[in-house]
Amino acid sequence: MTGGQPVPDPLCALDEIAEGAARGFDPLGQGRDTMFAVRKGGRVYGWRNFCPHYGHEQMAWTKDAFLGHDGARIVCGAHGAAYEIESRVCVAGPCVGKALVAVPLEIRAGPVFIIGPYSRRARKLA
Repeated sequence: MTGGQPVPDPLCALDEIAEGAARGFDPLGQGRDTMFAVRKGGRVYGWRNFCPHYGHEQMAWTKDAFLGHDGARIVCGAHGAAYEIESRVCVAGPCVGKALVAVPLEIRAGPVFIIGPYSRRARKLA
């Protein structure tokens, strides 16, 4: 944070995430997708890439496979836990009521930006 304002960090162009699709990202350069984003209804939602049910198990069973077969929910490939996209809360599976850790995102004239402490720039300033 600088001057009390969130530090934005570019994630991708909006068209790099198709409507109704999910995509993993490695904004911190750790060599794996540490977060993922879902584009739905003109919005882009972001979360850390781990299931709260069992430690830090990654969500996708293969690259960018974060959604169930119908695309309506996020589904953990390891445990089958299903999460509502808008609320990030588990509604089915072994961790009902638990929530994914949000990564705040914002669309600014096309590009999608990470806002706040998960951005690489914010971590360098901390």
